[in-house]
Amino acid sequence: MRQKSKNLFERSKKIIPGGVNSPARAFKSVGGNPIFMESAKGAFLYDVEGNKYIDYINSWGPMILGHAHAQVVEAIHKQAEKSSSFGAPTVLEAEMAEQVIKMVPGLELIRMVNSGTEACMSAIRLARGYTGKNKIIKFSGCYHGHHDSFLVKAGSGLMTAGLADSKGVSAEVASQTLIANFNDLESVKSVLNNNLDEIAALIIEPVAGNMGCIPPSLGFLQEVRQLCVEHKVVFILDEVMTGFRLAKGGAQELYHVEADVVCFGKIIGGGLPVGAFGGKKEIFDHLAPNGPVYQAGTLSGNPLAMTAGLTTLKILESQPNVYENIEKNTTNLKQGLTELLTKKSVPHQINHIGSMMSIFFTDEAVTDYDSAKRTDTEFFSKLFWGMIEKGVYLPPSNFESWFVSNCHKEEIIVQTLESAKSVIKSI
Repeated sequence: MRQKSKNLFERSKKIIPGGVNSPARAFKSVGGNPIFMESAKGAFLYDVEGNKYIDYINSWGPMILGHAHAQVVEAIHKQAEKSSSFGAPTVLEAEMAEQVIKMVPGLELIRMVNSGTEACMSAIRLARGYTGKNKIIKFSGCYHGHHDSFLVKAGSGLMTAGLADSKGVSAEVASQTLIANFNDLESVKSVLNNNLDEIAALIIEPVAGNMGCIPPSLGFLQEVRQLCVEHKVVFILDEVMTGFRLAKGGAQELYHVEADVVCFGKIIGGGLPVGAFGGKKEIFDHLAPNGPVYQAGTLSGNPLAMTAGLTTLKILESQPNVYENIEKNTTNLKQGLTELLTKKSVPHQINHIGSMMSIFFTDEAVTDYDSAKRTDTEFFSKLFWGMIEKGVYLPPSNFESWFVSNCHKEEIIVQTLESAKSVIKSI
C-alpha cells in the first residue's frame, strides 16, 4: 500500500501542481501513486517506508557511478564549507571547462548553465544569432527540454501524457520549428529543400532517449551532419543524456561524428543541477560578452555543481574499463530479459546501446516515434508494478530509457532477472 507515499502525494497535490515537480514522476503512464524516496546508495533506492529497490532510473541518467559515490560526496562537502555560491568566477569553472574540452572531440569553447533545457534553448538562440536565420529542425519524439521552440512533437513527459505539444506555445513560435523523422534521411532532405536558406539549426538526440531508447541507424548521424554542412545549418547534438554515458567523449566519440554545438546535462553535474553547451570558436565568439547573442545565469558555474561534475568526470576518465563493464552488464540484462519474454511468447523489441536500454512490447522494430507508439503500454504497466513489488524500480513510463550504473554488478543483474522471471510468468 505504501501509505506514507500515498499520504505525501495527497499533501503534495495541495501545494504542487499534480503533486510533482516534473511530470515524468507522476506515474500517469503506469497508474497508481508515485513512490517517495528518502535515500539512495550505489545501485539502490530506499523509499520513505524503508523499502529497497534496484534502481534503473539513476536520476534519469546522471548517476553513472551510482548513488552517493564517496568521492563525489566528499568533494561536495568540502566545497559547501567554502560556500555554495559566489556570483563571481571560480577556478572550478575553468577546470571543468578544460576537463570537458579534453574529453569531448571538437570542442573549443564551452559555457556552463543550470540545466539541459537551458543548454538547448541557448544553443538554438546562438545558432539563430550566428546564422541570421530563424527556423530550426527537430525530430519527432525527441525531447530537448521544455522551452517553447522544442514543445512540438516532443517526447518524454509529453509523450507519456499523450500530448502532441503544449498549450502556451504560440503559433508563431511553433511555426519556426520544423519536424523530421528520426532515422529517416529522406524526411531531413525534404525539410531542408522546402526551406532553403531559412534554417538556422538542426538539433537531434544522437540516441533518442525520451521515446524510449532508440539508437541511430548505421550512418544516419553522419549523413545528417553532411546535409547540415551542405545547407549551412548549425548541427547541434543534444548530449544531455548521452554525454559521458556512452563513452568518455559521448556519442560523438562512439559514432565518429562531430557537431558544431553540443549540449550537456545530467552526468556533467554529478547529480546536481547543471548544464552546458559548447562547440566551435567561430560560433561561440558570437555569445555575450564577446558577441551580440545574450545568455546569462545567476547560478551558472555553481561551485557545488562544478565540483560534483568535475569529480565524476575525472573518475570516469581514470577508470579504463568503466564503459566496457557497464555495457557488459547491460547486455547481460538485455539477453536475460529477451530469453524470459521469448519463453513467455511476449512480442517484444529490446533496444540497447551502452548503458541505455528500453523494452517495447511490439512485433515490429522500433526505430522512430511512430513505431515506438505501437508498444503495449498496458503490459509495461503490469511489468512495472510487478517489478516494484519485487524491489526493482523501472522508469514509470514505457517511453523512457532505462539507465545502468557502474554499481549494477553481475549479482545485481542476476537478482533483477530472477525478479523479472517471476513477474513475467505471472502476467
